[in-house]
Amino acid sequence: MSSDFSRRDFLRYSGATGAAAFIAATLSACSGGPASTGSVGAGTNKDLITAVIGYGNDQSWDPTQTASAFAMAGISHVYEGLLDTDPITREPYAALATELPSDLDATSWNFTLREGATWHDGKPVTADDVVFTFERVLDPEANVLIGNFFRSWLKEVKKIDDRNVELVFTFPFADAAPRLTIAKIMPKHVFSQAGAWDQAKGGKAVGSGPYKLAAHNPKSNTSFEAYDGYNGPRPATVKKMNWLTIVDAAARVAKISGGSAEAQIADNIPYANVDQLKQQGLTVEGGKGMNHMFLMFNTEAKPFDDVRVRQALHYAIDKQKMIDVALKGHGTASSSFLNEGHPDHKRASVVYDYDPDKAKALLKEAGVSDLTVNLMAVNVSWIADCLPTIAASWEAVGIKTTLEPQDTAALFTKMDQDQDYQVVAAASNPNQFGMDADLICRYNFVKGGLWMKYAGYDGSKDADALFALMDEATKEPDKEKKKATVHRYLDMIAEQAVLYPVVHTELMTAWDAKKLSGVEAQPYPGINLLQAKRT
Repeated sequence: MSSDFSRRDFLRYSGATGAAAFIAATLSACSGGPASTGSVGAGTNKDLITAVIGYGNDQSWDPTQTASAFAMAGISHVYEGLLDTDPITREPYAALATELPSDLDATSWNFTLREGATWHDGKPVTADDVVFTFERVLDPEANVLIGNFFRSWLKEVKKIDDRNVELVFTFPFADAAPRLTIAKIMPKHVFSQAGAWDQAKGGKAVGSGPYKLAAHNPKSNTSFEAYDGYNGPRPATVKKMNWLTIVDAAARVAKISGGSAEAQIADNIPYANVDQLKQQGLTVEGGKGMNHMFLMFNTEAKPFDDVRVRQALHYAIDKQKMIDVALKGHGTASSSFLNEGHPDHKRASVVYDYDPDKAKALLKEAGVSDLTVNLMAVNVSWIADCLPTIAASWEAVGIKTTLEPQDTAALFTKMDQDQDYQVVAAASNPNQFGMDADLICRYNFVKGGLWMKYAGYDGSKDADALFALMDEATKEPDKEKKKATVHRYLDMIAEQAVLYPVVHTELMTAWDAKKLSGVEAQPYPGINLLQAKRT
């Protein structure tokens, strides 16, 4: 297995750092080109679903390495895990495996593979493919992106016979069932070949799912065809799908607007266009989840090594104004690292309600005056809309502020090259991988992760204490004790404010219910059409 997956590759193909962040996945909006649909008459062809994805499609399609919103959504239609989860409820169901595990407290799970399951090239799915996939996931030299979600609890995967495998745990881990959907099983005979992982990055996909890739054009579209050999639980509902990558908001909205609209569904709908599309008769709904704008501080640069300064900058922000003006009401001020509505959410010990007087007092206590802050930010549209409120809020407490929104890849290339910075505003949404608190926090807070390196936090006593408490929660078998420990480390994350949300937002999806049924808005980027039907 390749061990030369550099930080530059990591950012380029996943748009992520640490445990796989959402950044360039969502924010690849800066790199997508014009859409070339090749689907004349798509609006009336009931054998075809045309979708518009508001994110770039020029990142990795390797399921073990990507955090691309477009690729991850497409992969869920092409590949299967042993178990998969419903895109809305996130409840696990048997996919390549024949049934769910019966004992969630066991230290090993046995799975039987679905009889007759085949790859898109017609070859049978076997236990060797499962072992091959998990060996890559767990291999510290390969160090794949999704490995952070498995290595702490999954020891090894063994072949019993051609259709049976055993997963051996380091300790009982009840959240393993939904986690398994992250590990899409891949064919050994295809991806064990020299250079195959690079081909996967570029869009080579051979899965066992209901749809197979028909064409992949990174700057314009990816098309899918129903796989006739699929015999699993969620078969294809149409013969063809064409997904367009349109990162320009106006062009994306235009593609789904009007009576002769080519597309039946579009994600990443700008808040300013919601009412317009509803007036045209479209269904426009939001999904609330972890999607958030966060501030990340360089704790190796003074005065941001002082927690009082970091806290002051959070207290100073008029979050309600940001929600009203920039987000058109589609947001919530953060009261924890987890979003309100998450099962493990609890108001943190420190909540950064708008309090400019407290911000001034903290700065004075820290001995900081005449502070000048350069706020670097990704240039995704809704983040850019929020920046003026941050600047005005900081100016109001005496902090001179300059805004530097820029191309996402350029921003993180600077940071990857260890260039100095003060504060970064960006977006994150680990819900595209899963819902449990352990996964969500390891998305950003993981020992040796790039987020922690960027923040200069990795290796500090505070970081070591946080990681130790996270490990304690992961291993805790008692649900209530686990939740209590989770709340303790969420308080630590809030108090330290090294990387912390300002607001959690709602992701908007629009579709024509007269032409498409069986879809719901997701609280994370992308779409899922496994149960969608043309009407």
